[in-house]
Amino acid sequence: MPTAAASPASPASPAFLTAYDAVLALWPPGTSTTDVATPYGTTRLLTHGAEDALPVLLLPGGGATATGWYAMAAALGLTHRVHAVDLVGEPGRSTPAAGRPIRTVDDLTAWLHALLDGLRLDSAALVGHSYGAWIALHHALRAPERVDGLVLLDPTNCFTGFRPRYLLRALPTLLRPTPARTAAFLRWETGGAELDPRWLGLLARAAEFPGVRPVTGPRPTRADLAGLKPPTLLLLAEHSRAHDSARVAVRAGNTVPHLETATLAGATHHTLPAGAPPETYELVTRFLEGRT
Repeated sequence: MPTAAASPASPASPAFLTAYDAVLALWPPGTSTTDVATPYGTTRLLTHGAEDALPVLLLPGGGATATGWYAMAAALGLTHRVHAVDLVGEPGRSTPAAGRPIRTVDDLTAWLHALLDGLRLDSAALVGHSYGAWIALHHALRAPERVDGLVLLDPTNCFTGFRPRYLLRALPTLLRPTPARTAAFLRWETGGAELDPRWLGLLARAAEFPGVRPVTGPRPTRADLAGLKPPTLLLLAEHSRAHDSARVAVRAGNTVPHLETATLAGATHHTLPAGAPPETYELVTRFLEGRT
């Protein structure tokens, strides 16, 4: 069972760390934890798979942690070296550097460059969910030579905006976040789906995490998307309340070259990634095996 100790500078509460370790325990045997130093702080990674296998970076959504990728890591780890990332400034065990926050998309790109350098990797495949997919897409547009393949799992603000109703329901969790408000919002978006209570408990506890304001920005333009070089797999949640999945598929299909698209039956935005339907892992594995 993998375990991890908080770094001395970690702002996480004991309750959050306990919840984090409960989900970390769901990772497959052989998982290791690593801290990689970057100019923007220390980044915590959860790693699974053979050391000589092709590398994949998993980027979580906003308010989530690396631990939620446990099912994806178990599947991809059979063929790839999987590194799941705690985003700097977001909930998790990464520690931002004093006086060097990540404020722009260029900062995010520089941070990912430093992370790959710290892992001694020239390039890797990127798999991102939600906000993590937004980060991955921007990195692929700016540094395609370091991206072997791109998987966007119900990406937000990449091709279309959020549904107004989603933003309205999320507003209380943004203005005054509490575990109870986050849990209620997740129940609404997932339709009360049966998900691992440890994972849901960690997502709720993340509301207490003293993070920083995430980097935001405009969606990539049509010209940007038309120039996207890495082969890309777009996986959309059938019942996502974050956006209109059909509209996302149309816009992406009309603008992105080298694109494969599939819809995940029964999934919602926040049942991903831990509660993804089983075919998700087959789709991602098959795509990456053909590209990396």
